Amino acid sequence: MLEKINFFNLALMIIPVLLALTGHEFAHAWAAHRLGDDTAKQAGRLTLNPLAHLDLLGTIFLLVSQVFGWAKPVPVNPRNFHRPGRDLALVALAGPGLNIISALTLGLVLKIIFQAGFFGDTSLELFKILYLIVLVNLVLGVFNLLPLPPLDGFQALAVLLPPSWTRFLADRNYHLIFLIIFVILAYFGVFSRLIGYLSFHLFYAIFS
Repeated sequence: MLEKINFFNLALMIIPVLLALTGHEFAHAWAAHRLGDDTAKQAGRLTLNPLAHLDLLGTIFLLVSQVFGWAKPVPVNPRNFHRPGRDLALVALAGPGLNIISALTLGLVLKIIFQAGFFGDTSLELFKILYLIVLVNLVLGVFNLLPLPPLDGFQALAVLLPPSWTRFLADRNYHLIFLIIFVILAYFGVFSRLIGYLSFHLFYAIFS
């Protein structure tokens, strides 16, 4: 198993993963704050400090799989929102939305300066890290938009489901079951193929 892991590539992934996960959770907390709920702010989550957001196991999963991972959920109290259904959906979309916007923005900047010949042999490693920041943000954003509990895509669509379904699927007692399903699907490459396909087309649109 160890010989299959490229530890150099794994080390290069650390900065992109930290930035992507931190930005993702900060965006949730910021959106909730702007919409009237300060629960995340009071819990110390309205910050760009990675230590406030990272889940050790979820970070390891993302580093190794490069597809599937998670951070600590941002606490939200819907009763503080003026329009709970709409605002919950906006908070859910804020995380993957920031990831995708960051990927598109940095990707276009990279494309411009790469075509201008800025990156030479001496700055190749810097380009790799920036390239991975784009890729990790893209993958994390697309993955979290999948309409599966407990991902953000499901949380955004939950306002359209009957309340009984939403309560059932959001029950934390079932999250372990969902986690096991995710691990099985990731093991058999379902996520890597799906996310790879979607991310490839977005990535191609940036750099083509």
